[in-house]
Amino acid sequence: MSSPEPHLLTVGRIASALGVPIHRVATVLRTRPHIRPLARAGTLRLFDKAAMAMVRHELNAMDAKRASRGGTP
Repeated sequence: MSSPEPHLLTVGRIASALGVPIHRVATVLRTRPHIRPLARAGTLRLFDKAAMAMVRHELNAMDAKRASRGGTP
């Protein structure tokens, strides 16, 4: 019995699932070296659901920091 194939997500799919613009996800992925792609398909980076959860966490942290400074979320 083999395990199911992992469901991999592109940057655009992560952005869509989280309901944020692609540039915000791209910024998180560019500035957080601990979030790494699981695979590549040509130039596309492919991430798993754990990476999507880390991106969500980082976006929430960015929004919280902005809110504490009195900026708009």
